[in-house]
Amino acid sequence: MRDDVTELLSPQRGHFLLESGHHGSMWMDLEVLFLEPARIEPFAAELANRLSRHGAEAVCGPLVEGAFLALMVARRLGVPFTYSARVASPNPGDLYPFSYRIPARLQREVSGKRVAIVNDVINAGSAVRGTALDLEARGAKLAAIGALLVLGDWTERFVAEKKIALESLAFRSNEIWSPSECPLCARGVPLERRIQES
Repeated sequence: MRDDVTELLSPQRGHFLLESGHHGSMWMDLEVLFLEPARIEPFAAELANRLSRHGAEAVCGPLVEGAFLALMVARRLGVPFTYSARVASPNPGDLYPFSYRIPARLQREVSGKRVAIVNDVINAGSAVRGTALDLEARGAKLAAIGALLVLGDWTERFVAEKKIALESLAFRSNEIWSPSECPLCARGVPLERRIQES
């Protein structure tokens, strides 16, 4: 399944600005991932199967692409679905310049419940980190984190700190850098595009 996930996401190489404010050398065209939902269904089913052992009472996915996958997983698990929306920080030059918030009407639906966070790809963790912080602020308990693909080691450190489970269909090594430490910047390689990946 790991090779199938990687092929589905078709990674590209270059110099990219990530949502977290980090720089990276890998980009995935996540905007087109759900153009054909039937292609994603088998992956969502497998992820739901793996998450089923963690007792989640609800599933939350960050908008945009993560929420689509989270909805599919919630349906498979037979539990409620919610989402978190991205909110810009007043300090846009900082790392993690966005927070994620559960909409006001849905906050009571997660309070006191064990919630699994589901995202498509996790790299620097901007969307998952922001979603987790807001879920905890709303009284939810984190049950697990699920993803199609986990890049690098941020996610493993995060779940160890939170003492929760991680379920991913594929793992791939990846390196990201703060802008001041980016070797691609040091070599004068221009940033190619801003990506939505977190």
